[in-house]
Amino acid sequence: MTGWILAVLGLFVVQTFLPSAMRARSGEDEQIAFLRSNRDARPPAPVMAGRMERALGNMLEALPVFLPLALLAEIRGIEDGWALTGAAVFFFARLAYVPAYAIGIPLLRSAVWTVGLAGLVMMVVGVLG
Repeated sequence: MTGWILAVLGLFVVQTFLPSAMRARSGEDEQIAFLRSNRDARPPAPVMAGRMERALGNMLEALPVFLPLALLAEIRGIEDGWALTGAAVFFFARLAYVPAYAIGIPLLRSAVWTVGLAGLVMMVVGVLG
């Protein structure tokens, strides 16, 4: 389980950089000035930066569910079964969620999010079973 915890945390770290990277990529003077400032006055985000901010916000909502489940599995010594498979499903769904959100196809994004939720449910079953 340690590997999946580290993979999810690694993905989270990458996601923390994406909103700023998308602001910088826009090339807009207002965005560059914001990135170089103390960020007190936030200009409206370009479309892609906004999507990456919302995807990061969603990850921030999912981590407090994933991490305790993964840690419970780790503490209980669960090294296979539903908990481990659920962690893998969660990771790959979260990995797919970012480009699905970036592409902007709402039903695709929702479907990928649902797969990630199914991964968390699998983890619950594995930890309780």
